[in-house]
Amino acid sequence: KFILCDRNAMAHLDSEVKEECLREDLKFYFMNPCEKYRARHQIPWKLGLQILKIVMVTTQLVRFGLSNQMVVAFKEENTVAFKHLFLKGYSGTDEDDYSCSVYTQEDVYESIFFVLSQYRQLKNISLGTLGYGENEDNRIGLKVCKQHYKKGTMFPSNETLNIDSDIEKDCVHLDLSKSPQDWKNSSFFRLEFYRLLQVEISFHLKGIDLQTIHSRELPDCYVFQNTITLDNKAHSGKIKIYFDSEAKIEECKDLNISGSIQKNTQYVLVFDAFVIVICLASLILCTRSIVLALRLRKRFLDFFLEKYKRRVCDADQWEFINGWYILVIISDLMTVIGSILKMEIKAKNLTNYDLCSILLGTSTLFVWVGVIRYLGYFQAYNVLILTMQASLPKVLRFCACAGMIYLGYTFCGWIVLGPYHDKFEDLNTVAECLFSLVNGDDMFATFAQIQQKSILVWLFSRLYLYSFISLFIYMILSLFIALITDSYDTIKKYQQNGFPETDLQEFLKECSSKEKYQKESSAFLSCVCCLRRKGSEDHLIPVT
Repeated sequence: KFILCDRNAMAHLDSEVKEECLREDLKFYFMNPCEKYRARHQIPWKLGLQILKIVMVTTQLVRFGLSNQMVVAFKEENTVAFKHLFLKGYSGTDEDDYSCSVYTQEDVYESIFFVLSQYRQLKNISLGTLGYGENEDNRIGLKVCKQHYKKGTMFPSNETLNIDSDIEKDCVHLDLSKSPQDWKNSSFFRLEFYRLLQVEISFHLKGIDLQTIHSRELPDCYVFQNTITLDNKAHSGKIKIYFDSEAKIEECKDLNISGSIQKNTQYVLVFDAFVIVICLASLILCTRSIVLALRLRKRFLDFFLEKYKRRVCDADQWEFINGWYILVIISDLMTVIGSILKMEIKAKNLTNYDLCSILLGTSTLFVWVGVIRYLGYFQAYNVLILTMQASLPKVLRFCACAGMIYLGYTFCGWIVLGPYHDKFEDLNTVAECLFSLVNGDDMFATFAQIQQKSILVWLFSRLYLYSFISLFIYMILSLFIALITDSYDTIKKYQQNGFPETDLQEFLKECSSKEKYQKESSAFLSCVCCLRRKGSEDHLIPVT
């Protein structure tokens, strides 16, 4: 009997020890870095690492951004230069989505042969570092293609049309060995405009970007794939001329540059490698913290089910999943991949600036957003985070409903007003125009630019715009703000009167109610908890 009583007492004591150890570990897990340091004198490595990473990643992004700006500026400036070089009568400003237009047959022939003549004497007239490049057929020269209906006759005065709608495409390659006069005498350029659909002139040019030398970087070599298109598909008496230039960066075959550029490149590569090491360390620490948190979660779920014979609510289970750690892991992965791409670009092995800038830019965004986590430890700053968390589900549901109305107005505006208004020409432009109207931008210009060629459409446009602005600004936008304001007021009341207690919070609260008992038995319980914690990896708690 005494043995049975002793076993029951020991089992009861052992369960109390487990409960107290679990409570201490949970309390420690939900502490901020300063509280953890005061509790167990553990240095907040992740906090220091995140601060260092912010400085390193931001510095890396600024340097890469300046380099990327030079690349984009070089491409855009060359495109403008090409338009002035190869488009006859180019004014310096595109007319619409096309560069310029012609209205007579003579202007068409002059525009085509102007391109051929300028291409032939390019090295004598260009101010840039340009040379001739090989096209898809590995030939230097111009490729001219024309598309036209197969055959047909047309007499507009008699309202007679006989045409074969099959489309033929004829191409010819013009090299530098022939003179412009020989090209003009070719039968290929005798155009039948009533059958002509378009004329396409394509050629490749090569250039070297020397401005990077001033920034102590290795220069890039470019291949410009230029295409000039004379579009006559509308047969309206107006031929639109499009100019498209696609720039590709290639590795320069032979670079011999004296000076300190090579040494500067090595320093940048070492800096990028250090950024990768920092991000990998942050990635490992955050992954370890998530794994240990999941173990602690499993201990709490098992204990709660064993003691109270019921499951923990979902809200308490999600408390163990730290979204900030997940955000940091995503940011670290993007920074590591972006840094590797940046090192390859710096070494001139890769040329994908756009992908690298997206990865580094997004990762820097996530790094700075992650700083909010540490501000959330202060009550004055935590209001923003709690308000966003509370209002997000309601805002998403509200946006889903409002989005249906928005899409309806978008399709309606595109179909009805598209032929009469520049801002309603396509769905993307309509969506952007309506979004600007919701924010109160460009209202008068949107009303004024509608063409009054159709009274019915003009009246409909007024009804359409007035109803959209009234509905979205005065009703939907006000309700949207009211949802966020309501969540803010709720959070403020909770901060004053206390938040609703969950199972997890009530379990942790028992710790304060048993302080007197803990003081009496603290020596024994602490000894047992420490021994258990040293002997089991499940009791390890991540350091923040």
